[in-house]
Amino acid sequence: MSLFAIAMSFLESAVVIYLRELYYKNGFNFPLQPIDPRIARVEFFREVATIIMLIAAGIFAGRTKLERFAYFVFAFAIWDLFYYVFLYVCIGWPQSLVTWDILFLVPIPWVGPVWAPCILCVLMITGALFIIRQTEKKGFYFISITHWWMMITGTFICIVSFMWDYLAFTYEQNSSWSVLSSEQLFSDMATYTPLQFNYMLFFTGFLFMCSSLILSILNLTKK
Repeated sequence: MSLFAIAMSFLESAVVIYLRELYYKNGFNFPLQPIDPRIARVEFFREVATIIMLIAAGIFAGRTKLERFAYFVFAFAIWDLFYYVFLYVCIGWPQSLVTWDILFLVPIPWVGPVWAPCILCVLMITGALFIIRQTEKKGFYFISITHWWMMITGTFICIVSFMWDYLAFTYEQNSSWSVLSSEQLFSDMATYTPLQFNYMLFFTGFLFMCSSLILSILNLTKK
């Protein structure tokens, strides 16, 4: 699974390197030069296809529903981490962990400093390995409803923190973003520069996710 995820991360970084060579020869800095709407739309659906592939890998690797989910989370985190590793090795980017990046495009652009998805990936790998190990030892592992809701809530809050700055920008500009409109797709990026990452929102979500994992581990040690 690790090898598959690392190979996928290299493919991801290769695509990004090609796009930057075509559209951002002077550097990947905000505001971004608009790219061809057809290419932008392909890039959007390529990211959707990547997630489907990672989900499929988790389904094939796991035996139970929870273990399959854990393998998907593990593969996703490895893929995301090594994406930055390969970009840095190949083109020397990002320059630092505080460099802003477009993290995802679905359903709207997510933006944030590189360190934010990286620490989430570390947490995801830790949680996924914990579930996989418990499942392999016992054949079955159960996560309480409370811990599920804590994890889901934390995940949602972190996602909103990545969208926050871009949503604020589009609201101020009274603009909209639609994957179905070539004219609108990525048009806002030509004037958008990230201003401030919502640290409070992000770390609130991160705390919910950490608490879910820690409480699950503590419950296991009490048995």
